[in-house]
Amino acid sequence: MEILIALMIGVLYAAGIYMMLRRSLVKLIIGIILIGNGANLLIFLLGRITKGSPPIIPGDAHLLTEAYADPVPQALILTAIVISFGLQSFAIVLVKRAHTVVRTDDLDEMNATDEDS
Repeated sequence: MEILIALMIGVLYAAGIYMMLRRSLVKLIIGIILIGNGANLLIFLLGRITKGSPPIIPGDAHLLTEAYADPVPQALILTAIVISFGLQSFAIVLVKRAHTVVRTDDLDEMNATDEDS
């Protein structure tokens, strides 16, 4: 299972970098989204995939003796999802505004309009 997730992380990173190297702003945003999802899966994989109970220590024990799930990577992923959603929302609004002003989403044409003005 971990090998499959590692391969999926590699595919997401490769596709994200490929999309970010395109000239369109929409493809740039899609690339950022793919890399963000790959990073979330990477954090999840680093936390180890174990089947176990929640990390709650019973009242009569001092230590956990059985396998338990680590809650820290899950909390980090939830925080990363919220931050990436905010970044994606801002980028979409910024691209929409740039498209209404310049009338194109091609990065080379946007750069050329700066020199003409």
